[in-house]
Amino acid sequence: MATHAQQPPHLHLAEITATQFIDIWKHYDSDGNGYIEGKELENFFRELEMARRGAGVDPSHATFREKMNEFMSSFDKNSDGKIEMSELAQLLPTEENFLLCFREFVGSSSQFMAAWRRYDTDRSGYIESNELEGFLSDLLKKANRNFDGKKLTEYTHTILKMFDLNGDGKLGLSEMARLLPVNENFLLKFEGIRISVKEFDALFTFYDKDGNGYIDEQELDALLKDLCDKNKMDVVSSELAGYKKSIMALSDEGKLYRTELEIVLCRDSTL
Repeated sequence: MATHAQQPPHLHLAEITATQFIDIWKHYDSDGNGYIEGKELENFFRELEMARRGAGVDPSHATFREKMNEFMSSFDKNSDGKIEMSELAQLLPTEENFLLCFREFVGSSSQFMAAWRRYDTDRSGYIESNELEGFLSDLLKKANRNFDGKKLTEYTHTILKMFDLNGDGKLGLSEMARLLPVNENFLLKFEGIRISVKEFDALFTFYDKDGNGYIDEQELDALLKDLCDKNKMDVVSSELAGYKKSIMALSDEGKLYRTELEIVLCRDSTL
């Protein structure tokens, strides 16, 4: 685990570049699981206090936990006791705050999924690195954000550093979806109930009533309701409608084929 002597120099800066943001993220997310949590979180909070106030907080002191709880109540938007990448982007003064920029222009998870589908042309659940620049360029244009080629290249490299953890030049849907606001990232809702390939095959066959090889919107509605009920997920009808809309954004003219649904529901797939 990091010590104060190993602390990145960026926390005290008035403005942090996209590259420096990634340095900070990788430093504190030392196990690479996509969150700053546990001891990582304690180190981050202690060193952030040192950078901002010139004085650290002793983790053994009685007030440490109280101050950290106050900090988390402000920035841990989904109250899971962890800091995720998009939450870190809100509390650090990132140059042009490119992560928040993406969150603003995406608008909704269904728009994000529709953009994803255009670039995941082979329906593999990945965007290849050579397609990523086009994906980001399209999203930035929709946001009416001004950017030049140099900045787009920097953003592309930064996103690759952020998500391509195994260096294979591919980015998974669930990883890129971290760019979404917590309340828009419907993929997070399915983290605890994803099923195996074998279970998925049986599920798809059951709900593809007419055996035409795809699920339509009505069949998806029944599948999601049953899946949520089976796993005792407390989901209101408006939320369910939002999930359905986001998933259908992956469909081909209202036809949701096996590969698209597998990306969302199957734990043995890209997720």
